[in-house]
Amino acid sequence: MKQIISSRVAGIIYALSIGTFGVLHFMNAEEMKSGVPDYIPGGIVWIYITGACLILAAIAIIINKATRLACYLLAAMLLIFVFTIHLKHLMNGNFTNVLKDTAMAMAAVLVGNNAPE
Repeated sequence: MKQIISSRVAGIIYALSIGTFGVLHFMNAEEMKSGVPDYIPGGIVWIYITGACLILAAIAIIINKATRLACYLLAAMLLIFVFTIHLKHLMNGNFTNVLKDTAMAMAAVLVGNNAPE
């Protein structure tokens, strides 16, 4: 089957999206801190750490250095969010963040799998 869009272009577009989410974490940290559950200590610090991780993963994908590791760590982080933060919302019938973070994690795996070793 012929590729219409190369994996490299798709990875860069994915990285730009991930990087944008990272920047938004820094720009909207005060609004986002209410999303950190009370049972996770640290509050707003986690918003900044998450933003930094998203930006670093995006940079790794764009410059094509340690891309596989960055993508796998990104996928792990997003799946941790699914199980520690979004699972409670899922039980209340809100699937949005569970589906978003799961899809973004699996896309990270695909980008990582296509990265050079």
